[in-house]
Amino acid sequence: MFCDPHKLGGQIMSTRAVSQLVLWCLMTVGVFSPAHALTQEELVAKLQAAGYSQVRDIKSTAEGTAVKATRDGKDVSLVVDSSGQVKERK
Repeated sequence: MFCDPHKLGGQIMSTRAVSQLVLWCLMTVGVFSPAHALTQEELVAKLQAAGYSQVRDIKSTAEGTAVKATRDGKDVSLVVDSSGQVKERK
């Protein structure tokens, strides 16, 4: 099987262009992604803004950040995932 050098060059250019596009997309997603880690102060402020008080026992887990807090006079356990979603544990 013979290889046409002109076609091979086109394939190399196409592969390079696709690779550069994929790399650019990955970098752009990383820069504009809201999934950055919150500082403890940012986390407490976010939870307080959502109606939680007495935020305490902040620990990193496989699920995200586990937190204990109070809402409407009741103690609750929360998990804040890497995208910033707050979920109450049952």
